[in-house]
Amino acid sequence: MGNYIMAVDQGTTSSRTIIFNHAGEIVSSSQQEFEQIYPRPGWVEHDPELIWASQLKTIREALDRANLQAGEISAIGITNQRETTVLWDRRTGKPIYNAIVWQCRRTADFCKELQEEGFDAKLREKTGLVTDAYFSGTKLKWILDHVPGARREAEQGHLAFGTIDSWLVNRLSGGKVHVTDYSNASRTLLYNIHELRWDDEILERFDIPSALLPEVVPSSHPVACTDLEILGISVPIAGIAGDQQAALFGQCCFDPGTVKTTYGTGCFMLMNTGREAKPSACGLLTTIAWGLGGEITYALEGSTFIAGAVIQWLRDELKLIRSAEESEYWASMVEDSNGVYLVPAFVGLGAPHWDPHARGAIFGLTRGVNRSHLVRAALESIAFQSKEIVDCMARDSGLGLTELRVDGGAAANSLLCQFQADLLDIPVRRPKVLETTALGAAYLAGLAVGYWRDKEEISANWSVDREFHPRMSQNRRRNLVTGWERAVARSKNWVSPEEEG
Repeated sequence: MGNYIMAVDQGTTSSRTIIFNHAGEIVSSSQQEFEQIYPRPGWVEHDPELIWASQLKTIREALDRANLQAGEISAIGITNQRETTVLWDRRTGKPIYNAIVWQCRRTADFCKELQEEGFDAKLREKTGLVTDAYFSGTKLKWILDHVPGARREAEQGHLAFGTIDSWLVNRLSGGKVHVTDYSNASRTLLYNIHELRWDDEILERFDIPSALLPEVVPSSHPVACTDLEILGISVPIAGIAGDQQAALFGQCCFDPGTVKTTYGTGCFMLMNTGREAKPSACGLLTTIAWGLGGEITYALEGSTFIAGAVIQWLRDELKLIRSAEESEYWASMVEDSNGVYLVPAFVGLGAPHWDPHARGAIFGLTRGVNRSHLVRAALESIAFQSKEIVDCMARDSGLGLTELRVDGGAAANSLLCQFQADLLDIPVRRPKVLETTALGAAYLAGLAVGYWRDKEEISANWSVDREFHPRMSQNRRRNLVTGWERAVARSKNWVSPEEEG
């Protein structure tokens, strides 16, 4: 057995590879951004070949930077941007269309059609998800409906559908393996999370041939080996989990009621609910956290589409900051946002609103508002959206949150973490290793090959970097939240389906 575990972390804006040691410490890493494609307003695509090329580059670069040989890697874990949809030709391995990204809203009209006919209730019952363009199933249907010849080829068994984990496993294995894990399957809107199978009734309504679909496998289990041409030797691929479920595992939230949030491109909060799939009464998702040791663990999830991406927007489009790290500097130059609220509904609103026709807006502008106030309002928007989800989670689960574990790139921003603690009125705990998404994938892979014995051994690795305790008055907290609620209400239903084209 090798001395290290490799985590392949394929995200929305970049591909990363991180190599971990037995203590869960980062030994080496590599990251590469890739192009975002916006064919129309509200549409988002990626080139699957660019994703693969960037991921392969980081795999080799991470090994080189640590001066390691592939034989020193015990196993590979994969974690991925979820819901993003790829359709490729089994014979050639080539995609037949760009990957349609989870943020893409092009299927909002079909979702509305499903809601109007009442099929959304069936989808909610079977999949635990709301009927929204966010999920993979409607994206897959769109490709079959709009790419010439796609449906015919699919019915003949020549095409393969996958989320990004499936795409990477297929490429890493030299085209030999077509699988996904329970966590990613549960995000497709096609998978029955109670019966643990692709649902025939949903497939029929979406007109999706079952021959397209991958085999669903446990999240911690050897499922393939890398092709010899990739690394020179065969390394087991033994862990797969969608990025947010992987982060829940990486944060060691193994007990029911434990909660983490990841400040990534979007913001995603998950609560472990154990072996019970808890339904939500206020817009959260019921999802599979992971399949491990013959058992399924479920979670409640709140999904915010734009979190860290609003900081990228400040940097790339508005040019208000030169780097994401600079946002904390500018925001700390002022005591508050001067009454400004920024609602980053660039691609609609996720949980708990699920409004695909909302759009981004800035409220409360006066002549005295400056760069720092706008930057601070952007950062605060991330915490406000998380507050909405925490409130829903507490109502749905009946469990009071005693702490929130945070990770992701923006978790390094101490001003954001402090404001989050103030809004929630509970401690926010930031771990020493912020790359918990990759770490979770590594843990799942390592458990499958015996690199780590059990979850108790893994839990011993978790340690806190800093705790943030609430210090805001109840009156100020209430006033801020009221202002946010007014701003969100005014951003809703901004565009009509006709305007979206």
